[in-house]
Amino acid sequence: MPDFVREGRLFRVVSFAASHRQLLLRSDATAVDGTDTRVEVHFGHVELMLLKPIYEKGIHVRRASEAEFAVLKERHGLPAEDAGFTWMIEPDGDSFVVSAEPAWREADRKFEDPSLFDFTQPWPPDFPVEYGSVR
Repeated sequence: MPDFVREGRLFRVVSFAASHRQLLLRSDATAVDGTDTRVEVHFGHVELMLLKPIYEKGIHVRRASEAEFAVLKERHGLPAEDAGFTWMIEPDGDSFVVSAEPAWREADRKFEDPSLFDFTQPWPPDFPVEYGSVR
């Protein structure tokens, strides 16, 4: 999947493990936004990130365009080789992550259930789940 788009959902940063350089964004099912699934986006090998704690209108994860990367390169001193590893989080925002390919998972889960990216659990799980990566 070239882009990952989930509009109209509340996403928040739920975890960053500095020792493993892993970032997790999550949108839980809520009556407010009329959703019934949990969506998680995982970024591994994070080198740099500029994020909001909450994305109220959803996310659009995609590779930074040449123009976007040129701005980020100038503003944050990114090396040219990071161009292929720079992911924008919003359609028109400044949020971005420099990391490996982001992965996403979506399933019918309760708020208190473990993360869909709980790597201690077997994969694939014993419940229906959709998943993919952003390329």
